[in-house]
Amino acid sequence: MARAYYQRVILPDQPAPAAAVCLQKLTNDIGKVPWSYLRPHQEAGNLYFVDHALNLAVVGAAVSGNDVTQVKAWLGAGDLVKIESIHAAQWTDAALEFETLLVSPFVLCRPL
Repeated sequence: MARAYYQRVILPDQPAPAAAVCLQKLTNDIGKVPWSYLRPHQEAGNLYFVDHALNLAVVGAAVSGNDVTQVKAWLGAGDLVKIESIHAAQWTDAALEFETLLVSPFVLCRPL
């Protein structure tokens, strides 16, 4: 499903192999970092939580492809949430690692 969404919405004019390569690149760019790395991004207002039910690479593709309709749907459903101070406070002293994807200027994350 993620691949079909990416091909249809994000790169509609690209042949299927190009869409798959782009999705694979985003998947390969996903990394693990501690909260200390994410804190400056939260303070800048660029950090977003992605629900575990969503594929991080697909969300990154929607953000980078400026799919406003899909991003608004995830925001409205609470599946994509801008990390505010109240969220950051609970993670500051925790020894958590986060799965992250940089989609400039945004950073998408979720605790592991």
